[in-house]
Amino acid sequence: MNYLTWNVDPAIFRLGPFAPRWYGLLFGLGFMLGYLILVRIYRHERRPEENLSSLFLYIFLGVVIGARLGHVLFYQPDYYLARPWEIFMIWQGGLASHGGFTGVLIAIYLYLRKYRDMSFLELSDRLVIASLPAASLIRIGNLFNSEILGVPSDLPWAIIFVRVDDIPRHPAMLYESLAYAFVFAVVYIAYWKTEIVKIPGRILGAGFVACFTARFLIEFVKEEQVRFEQGMPLNVGQLLSIPFILTGLLLLYRRQKLDHADTRTRKVRKLDSPLNGS
Repeated sequence: MNYLTWNVDPAIFRLGPFAPRWYGLLFGLGFMLGYLILVRIYRHERRPEENLSSLFLYIFLGVVIGARLGHVLFYQPDYYLARPWEIFMIWQGGLASHGGFTGVLIAIYLYLRKYRDMSFLELSDRLVIASLPAASLIRIGNLFNSEILGVPSDLPWAIIFVRVDDIPRHPAMLYESLAYAFVFAVVYIAYWKTEIVKIPGRILGAGFVACFTARFLIEFVKEEQVRFEQGMPLNVGQLLSIPFILTGLLLLYRRQKLDHADTRTRKVRKLDSPLNGS
């Protein structure tokens, strides 16, 4: 079978030591798209936009610092404990998406302590919509780096990553990219076509459940990221996904309980109204 081969240079071009990479370009493009989406949401809701630049600075720092520390702490703690100065060398690679998501949540909390634009859940809902294109594009960046590879496969869409080996593999990074793009399309349409955003935490909960369930399942066709994962029933990516899935379910279930309670309260008030004359 003739498999697709991938042998693209991670650098867009090279000019001496200067070699900008596709990963960095897609990372930046993702943030730009997220900013434009959030601007549209703010204008639709007639919210002031003067703090958006500050918000995205918080989010950018939260993503980069969180993703880097996530990789250091969960995937290679021994390596970086022996070489702590390399923690700051993010251009060498090593960013963990779970750490990035956690960093965003911390950044939202810190931002709202200063600006108080809306509640934590309200802002998180809107940022879920804005951040998913970036998550999808970052995984395409991983494709250009020939990283986040899948296990060997004989499926017709398997890819041979020439810069790694000559074995056809699951394009695991593309599976994730497509999953995040699909979740984005769903929540984006839901925002404009339904009243889901009026229930704080529901978009955040749905995003957590959908994205991290997809991540959990895709991990089964990924190569181990680090040596100590060999022999583990669940790898690090799966173990880190479970708290996000449970948090998402808690948010959805909590809102449903509150919805039912509100409905019952309205019915009781209607029955107790003097206009009912019972």
